[in-house]
Amino acid sequence: MIVSVETQPVPRIPHDEAITIDDLGPVDDGIVHVTIQVGYREEPDVPRMLRTLDPAITGGPADLEQASYFLSHVTLQQGEAPTMARWRKRLYIATSRATADPTDHFHLPRDRTTIVGSRIAV
Repeated sequence: MIVSVETQPVPRIPHDEAITIDDLGPVDDGIVHVTIQVGYREEPDVPRMLRTLDPAITGGPADLEQASYFLSHVTLQQGEAPTMARWRKRLYIATSRATADPTDHFHLPRDRTTIVGSRIAV
């Protein structure tokens, strides 16, 4: 199961519209893509939302107690390109570092979550 969480520009998403499932290929391969949409005022509990999925649609029951989670994380660093004033770059980078821990934000188990990062120069 590949899960994407998308934050929408509305405060809340109705429960019946929050989850969509896409089959990614042959029906019998057991791979599905689940998209969870949340509003900007919501704190998504990803494991709880995944427990609501119908096993008939996802190709069988998911063992969420043994699941591994992978998150992507982007770290901003100050670049030399003249895209904005230097002080604005520093402020933008500082505010990006003040965000919540994504593991806690998504209610994921720390011992089974891996964060894969990349750096982008602004």
